[in-house]
Amino acid sequence: MRTLIPWNPYKELIGWHSDIDDLFNHLFSFSRTDRDQEGLLTRWVPAVETVAKDGGHIVRLDLPGVEPKNVEVSVKDATLIIKGERKSSDKVKEEGYHYREASYGRFERRFALPKGVDEGKVKASYKNGVLEISVPLPERSAGKSIPIQV
Repeated sequence: MRTLIPWNPYKELIGWHSDIDDLFNHLFSFSRTDRDQEGLLTRWVPAVETVAKDGGHIVRLDLPGVEPKNVEVSVKDATLIIKGERKSSDKVKEEGYHYREASYGRFERRFALPKGVDEGKVKASYKNGVLEISVPLPERSAGKSIPIQV
């Protein structure tokens, strides 16, 4: 026997709200400079992972097909900034594609760093399509116990 499930209009509205937010984020999160001559989006976001290791942070970005010369790593105002571009191959013309999931174009990722990070000690290396950035964290003070006078 089937049971009737009461209709909840609020639940549907929440779903619609989420769908509309996704649509607006997709349509308006890119500027005109992120489009090529045909108006197609040319921005992508590489996958990132961060790991705490040996008194610091390791930030890894998956950058398959990106030449290291097309990547810029900088630190400014306690922010780690990674910019670059993955260029599409000119070997295959656009009309020759049957199916395409790969993304190409410019990217930029920013990460807030804790206060006191020595910018001169941040190091970056690139191997097998993975950019690895080592950020040594500043030493934390152990604090001071303050006695209570009675």
